[in-house]
Amino acid sequence: MTRSQITTRATDPETLGRYMDELSRLVAFPTEPGAAEAHAACLKHIAALMAAHGFVARWIEGDHPPTLLLSRVEGPDLPTVLGYGHADTVPAMEGRWSAGLTPWKLTEREGRLYGRGVADNKGQLLVNLTALRLVLETRGALGFNGHMLVEMGEEVGSPGLEAICAGLKDDLKADFVLASDGPRLAEDQPIVFLGARGAVTLRLTIRHRTGGRHSGNFGGLLRNPGTEMAHALSAIIGPQGECRVPGWTPDAVPDTTRVALAGIIPAGGEIDPGWGTPGLTPAERVFAWSAVEVLDFTCGSPERTVNAIPPEATAHIQLRHVVGLDADDIVPALRRHLDAEGFDYVAIDEPEARFPASATPPDHPLARFACASIERTTGTAPALLPSLGGSLPNHVFTDTLGLPAIWVPQSYPGCSQHAPDEHLPRAMIPGAIALMAGLYDDIGQAGRAGLGLA
Repeated sequence: MTRSQITTRATDPETLGRYMDELSRLVAFPTEPGAAEAHAACLKHIAALMAAHGFVARWIEGDHPPTLLLSRVEGPDLPTVLGYGHADTVPAMEGRWSAGLTPWKLTEREGRLYGRGVADNKGQLLVNLTALRLVLETRGALGFNGHMLVEMGEEVGSPGLEAICAGLKDDLKADFVLASDGPRLAEDQPIVFLGARGAVTLRLTIRHRTGGRHSGNFGGLLRNPGTEMAHALSAIIGPQGECRVPGWTPDAVPDTTRVALAGIIPAGGEIDPGWGTPGLTPAERVFAWSAVEVLDFTCGSPERTVNAIPPEATAHIQLRHVVGLDADDIVPALRRHLDAEGFDYVAIDEPEARFPASATPPDHPLARFACASIERTTGTAPALLPSLGGSLPNHVFTDTLGLPAIWVPQSYPGCSQHAPDEHLPRAMIPGAIALMAGLYDDIGQAGRAGLGLA
């Protein structure tokens, strides 16, 4: 069986039909945050899917969401690949989906597959599991040792994942990590990304008194926390959306990164011209720079406005940052900046959770290997991004396990992940399975031949 026969089989209607049947079962598990029974049942189903193909399941218990490790070992002299995926989802948001759609039932409409987790991340995880099984069914072996780590806590910050990987460091020895999450640049443009920006969310508070004061009797006499918070936010974020906090942005975009990002249009082209840090391209702003966003800003009673000066104001801001920043100095840097700008009365709560930034170098040999394999399958070289604009637990693999990480996303910018009507275009699936089956087969062929991947 040749490689081309494997990738052709990946695009067969029979393969797509099996994929959709299995995705329907995965979507049916209501795996939103805190749904412990659904989490466990979903992982058991995934373990059963892979058991017939020689993957041994290991349940990792502890004070964290359920986690499953699937392993197939073929030989000590073969390369080892560590896969990763998550089958938990964001809340269902039932009642907010379009008429006739429901989060826990796979529904096809006008060429789109709808359901919670279809894009993030059940559907992408199933693409990779399907590709692995295709290689096994056609060649009888992978040609490498494979582990697949599936967690149920990614959507709440992956609690416990770092400790799990640290505790299983010997069991998770591998040559590299290969996983799928996040969106492509466009539906028909495969990409490889090598890391993830860090994320820190902070709550800012201004409080002057215990109750409101009449806006007529006290207006012009009392400090208004809402007005002050607006000015404090403008000291953090400039009028074009640029970050104004010293220490929150890198010194420059590396030349190798500029070259890699040349000509790339992020976010499916949904861009407001002139917004963001001046002097950077849109791709550099998302994949190679830091961004600060206001997530919410509240004062008074917006649900029922009253004629009163509010006693307090709160805002949540989020910093997405690339590698190279001093993570321990993020909060102190903001404190110093606000104090210097005259906003020493703004309280900053310590973040409850954060994702550190991490990345594999763009010139890593494994990145070239993956890109060459994808080009061999698709006929087009994929875009190579140094970092995803969003955040993932990539640091657990690069820092805790010390492994290079290669990410090949199988979604697209318009998939509505984390929103009602989450979906994937049906037409994307066969090509995605073929792409991953070709990549897995190339790794196996190199392993059988005793060739290094790096």
